[in-house]
Amino acid sequence: MDSLIKTIEDLSLNAWPSHQIELYDGWILRFSYFYTHRTNSVEQIGPSTIPIPEKIEYCEAIYRRWGTPCIFKISPLLDPSFDRLLESNGYVVQHITNVMTMALADMTPGSYGVNVTLSSFIPPRWIDSLFALKGTTNVMHRMVVPSMYRAIPKETVCASISDDSGQIVATGLGIYDREYIGVYAIHVHPDYRHRHYASSICRAILQEGKRLGASKAYLQVVDGNESAIRLYESLGFSYFYTYWFRTKNLL
Repeated sequence: MDSLIKTIEDLSLNAWPSHQIELYDGWILRFSYFYTHRTNSVEQIGPSTIPIPEKIEYCEAIYRRWGTPCIFKISPLLDPSFDRLLESNGYVVQHITNVMTMALADMTPGSYGVNVTLSSFIPPRWIDSLFALKGTTNVMHRMVVPSMYRAIPKETVCASISDDSGQIVATGLGIYDREYIGVYAIHVHPDYRHRHYASSICRAILQEGKRLGASKAYLQVVDGNESAIRLYESLGFSYFYTYWFRTKNLL
């Protein structure tokens, strides 16, 4: 199981680059002006040779200089004692996330007659629409995030649904890496929910991933988002593992 978790963790690192990174003794420090927890946290990708308390202090100094909280990603691959150490140092749990996977051969059949537009690249219009759907107004985020999408090193499946005026009202993104298609950025405008738009976008991404050569799929969903979890289960996804973040404000 650990080897499969390690694979998914590697895929997710490839799928969502940060604005800046620093490698430090088997850890990777990621920084993106606090756009998301994933792209603004420390992940352990190799063994440590420096004492752990010293490394934590170093990371805190770096994130203090960057002006954001210090965040560590906690996955099942880590020794539980590390999570307990962070807790004893005042770090709190945030953004608990479930990873779900499926074999594409097990995808449930279904079609809703919704026209999904697919592209092998990510156009600026799609990113602008994603910002609108998420309510992203932070000037720095709007400046650096497009370059993060352009930095994705793997094949992408950019999906959208537009209304009658041509305005994008739903988005999704697939990242094809090895035998997996990762499903990301599923967002639907509130006025267009309950029309099977999210399901249609997911199915389009999965089908295109299958065409590209993928045999498996994965996604990440915030714990407690029951409507999204039900949607993904209806497609054929099932729970695989949970990760979370330990966060400490430094200012």
